[in-house]
Amino acid sequence: MSSETPAGTQRGVAAEEFRRACGRFGTGIAIASVVDDNGTPHGLTISSFTSVSLDPPLVLICLGHAVTSIDTFRKARFFGLSLLRDDQREISDRFARKGEARFEGIAWRRGETGVPLLNGVLAEMECAVERRIEAGDHDILIGKLVAAKTHPGEPLIHYAGRYRSLVPKP
Repeated sequence: MSSETPAGTQRGVAAEEFRRACGRFGTGIAIASVVDDNGTPHGLTISSFTSVSLDPPLVLICLGHAVTSIDTFRKARFFGLSLLRDDQREISDRFARKGEARFEGIAWRRGETGVPLLNGVLAEMECAVERRIEAGDHDILIGKLVAAKTHPGEPLIHYAGRYRSLVPKP
């Protein structure tokens, strides 16, 4: 019997196995943020972020349809990204939990486009939404960078379901 499976009859991958496999790709952690029509800041923890293009400078983020602020992100013309340092795990956890008061008691400011940006992060980016694509149970937002700043420090890393730190090899 052949080990090749005819096209169109591949066995699907269970959600938990897919999650475990994707978890083997180490990622940085960021806070994606927008403001609603009333100027209220909204944000959430993401690890689905990547650069897309240098010319023009494009990035993408992926947001689950079940995210409470998904409609606010869908309406926004701009979104912000705050890339977290290795000592900002508490912020990552806070923005990963459900709740609307995520910005209370945290140092942040409005960027040039009005999006909320966290203070003390590795990098901050402001993006104009270029395109939104529905894919499965997520929205893919492609943004064109309109402002960016970097700062010193080490990244907060997520790998295999846990936070990690970069440790220089001797």
